Amino acid sequence: MAEKNVGALAVLEGSRLVGIFSERDVVTRVVAKQLDPRTLPVKDVMTKQLVVADAAESDEACLRKMKGANCRHLPIVSGDKLVGMISLRDLLLAGLTERDEKLEYLTSYLFHLSPDAGQK
Repeated sequence: MAEKNVGALAVLEGSRLVGIFSERDVVTRVVAKQLDPRTLPVKDVMTKQLVVADAAESDEACLRKMKGANCRHLPIVSGDKLVGMISLRDLLLAGLTERDEKLEYLTSYLFHLSPDAGQK
């Protein structure tokens, strides 16, 4: 996780999602209990009670799920197949980009004068 700079990993058995292992799991289930991470199986410390989102769900629905589950990473599935992972940071950055684009559009709309505006 540190090498790839990621905060959570999906845990699969074959192609089936069976858990998620996050930074929070490291802190609360490994470090706090003074367990040896070099010998500890991930299945023993991963989060097994999964909250997932369908690939067709909106950003807002994903945010609601993450808020309800108090989590920062959400596996994205299509049917029973894991297709990705989204983070709270991803959703916040997408929201900021969308707001910036809307603000730019509105500013352009408000301050743009058409060539024939003075003829009326």
